[in-house]
Parts: sequence; C-alpha cells; structure tokens
Amino acid sequence: MAKITAALIKQVREDTGAGMMDVKKALTEAEGDVARAKEIIRAKGIQAAGKREGRKAQEGTIASTVVDSANGQVGYAAELNSETDFVAKTPKFVEFADGILADAVKAEAADAEAVLAAPAEDGTVKEAIEEAAALFGEHVKLGQFAKLEGPHVEIYAHKKSAEMPPSIVAMIATDEAGAAVAHEAALQISAMDAKWLTREDVPADIVESERRVATEKSLAEGKPEKIVPKIVEGRLNAFFKENVLLEQQFVKDPSKTVGDLFKQAGGQALAFARLEVGKGAEA
Repeated sequence: MAKITAALIKQVREDTGAGMMDVKKALTEAEGDVARAKEIIRAKGIQAAGKREGRKAQEGTIASTVVDSANGQVGYAAELNSETDFVAKTPKFVEFADGILADAVKAEAADAEAVLAAPAEDGTVKEAIEEAAALFGEHVKLGQFAKLEGPHVEIYAHKKSAEMPPSIVAMIATDEAGAAVAHEAALQISAMDAKWLTREDVPADIVESERRVATEKSLAEGKPEKIVPKIVEGRLNAFFKENVLLEQQFVKDPSKTVGDLFKQAGGQALAFARLEVGKGAEA
C-alpha cells in the first residue's frame, strides 16, 4: 500500500476537484492507488465538487444562538450559503449550518476567518464546508458572521416564509435594564435595517458626503443661499433618523424613538448586528 502523503492528496484534488476529506477516503479505499482513487471519486459523483466553487452561493440560512459567559451573555450568528433555496430549506442543510455555528461557539470565534479555522468533527470548519459541496451538490460557503457580548443579548430570527429557515437575524446587546425592551429592539432592527447605533458611530466621511449632497441638492432646487445651511442640517437629521437605531421611529409606536424605548426602561443598548441572507460579499 502506497503511503498517503499530502502531495498525493494535493495531486488527486487538483486532478478531480474533489474535497480534501473525499480524496483522503478514496485514497485509503484504493490503498494509495491514484488511478483507482480517481475512479472511486468519479463513481461517487463528487469529482466536480471543487469546480462548483466558481458558482455563486447567495441563498442559504442563518444559524444563531446565545450562550452564557462569565460577564453576561454572548450572541453568535453565522450565515451559511448555498446556490438555491431548494437546498437551503432541507433539514440536512439547516442541521449542517447549526453544526458550523456550534463549532464557532466552541472555538469562541470572533470573526469569519476564525470560524473557518475552528476545529470541526474531522479537520477544520473550512474543510467541512468544502466537503459539503459534494453532500449538497452545490457550492456551499460561509457568509456573514457576527458576535456580540453584553449583560444581555437578544436574538430575533425572521423567516420570510414558513417552509424556509431564518433569512434575517437581528441581534442586540443591552445592559440588564435594557433587557426589558431588547426583544422589541431586535424586531425593529430586523424590520428597519439600521446601520449604526448612535449618530456618533456614523463615520465622518459618510456624514461629510451626506452634507455635500444635501448642500448641492438644496442649491440645485433654487433655495436661497442664506437658508441652505439650515436646510442641510434638517436633511442630515433625516438621514440620522433613518439610519441610526436609537433615532429611528419605533415601528410599533411612531410617537417615540427606539432611544425613548430604552430611556423609559432605564436601560441602554450597547451594540447590535443584522445579518440577511445574500447581503454579504458575493462568492
């Protein structure tokens, strides 16, 4: 039996496009015989797995969970993409996504790169996802990932239809008092897609760009120059009210803002995240 080396595995992977674990299994079954291993891979219909990586995967699901920590709670959310919603809604795909999230939590991963490097049942999460292409017959990839920590973390997972898994996950970290309105805030995040928590969080270059646009628009509309600065400030405030969570009108009671909601509860919102299937970088 020929020794199954890394170089041998690399050769067969390059020749077949199959995933690493499939190649290892085929070579073991073929007792190191490369030609026979290729036949096994072809017979199992996994030869094209590697070639699927060039196809876009913009459907999928988002797995999420909250775990207790020494300082409160930690929320995790991970998007797993497939090419079609047909695959995304299968119980096996949803279960696989949950497994990827469990590996991320166990590794205490802080970002997508750390998730891919995390140990899985056999190898790393990255290798497990590569192997999943053969299992599902489509390109599969890890999409967006978020992690929040705080005294309390609330998650709302939204399904666009009953037969589909969660496609939007809103997650918010609050202090203990803020926990009383955290669920309402998570619903708001899911529905209204805020970009920042406070106006101080909006990058200066974005504020300056909005200011320039508002100024040029006001002048183009023929507004008197002496009142343009006031109009610009009004338009900037409208931009903040649309995009800043704590300044948004509360969807269930537009007479108050989300910030008012937390003030009435005597609590604070610390951070939030919103993931929506297919809204991350294309791949």
